[in-house]
Amino acid sequence: MAIALPAMQAGAGDLENTIYLELKDGRVTIEMRPDLAPKHVARIKELVREKFYDGIVFHRVIADFMAQTGDPTGTGSGGSGQKMDAEFSKEKHLRGALSMARAADPNSADSQFFIVFKTAPWLDGQYTFWGQVTAGMDAVDKIKMGAAGSGAVDNPDKIISMRVAADVE
Repeated sequence: MAIALPAMQAGAGDLENTIYLELKDGRVTIEMRPDLAPKHVARIKELVREKFYDGIVFHRVIADFMAQTGDPTGTGSGGSGQKMDAEFSKEKHLRGALSMARAADPNSADSQFFIVFKTAPWLDGQYTFWGQVTAGMDAVDKIKMGAAGSGAVDNPDKIISMRVAADVE
């Protein structure tokens, strides 16, 4: 007698530390790194479980650099209201890396984060790296680009939903 097992996404070995990010062009699987940024990963999971990110826009998208989201106001100046101390690491910002956005103060990250389109070594050790895209980077590449320079986006793409994989049936 065969036993049916739940299907697992590629790269989703630890479902409690995997996020499914649904975009207009498909699902993005993110492996979170609690070994590098335990407080940030815990806070991201808390916000995801509150459905905080659902419907939030990618307010700043710069070609060949990154797509930034996580501000409920869509302006780049908002957040969840809970600033966090930096958890910098030596992890490399390779294509698909996720890090926390912040102001000039290294301890100012809140709910905003970005996904890099290309390797960005100048970010290494300067931003809290908390995850890596393991599948679906093609959907990230299709996020609507912003204006040259500022990255401000007119009629921006949105996060459809973000879920911790362990919570998805």
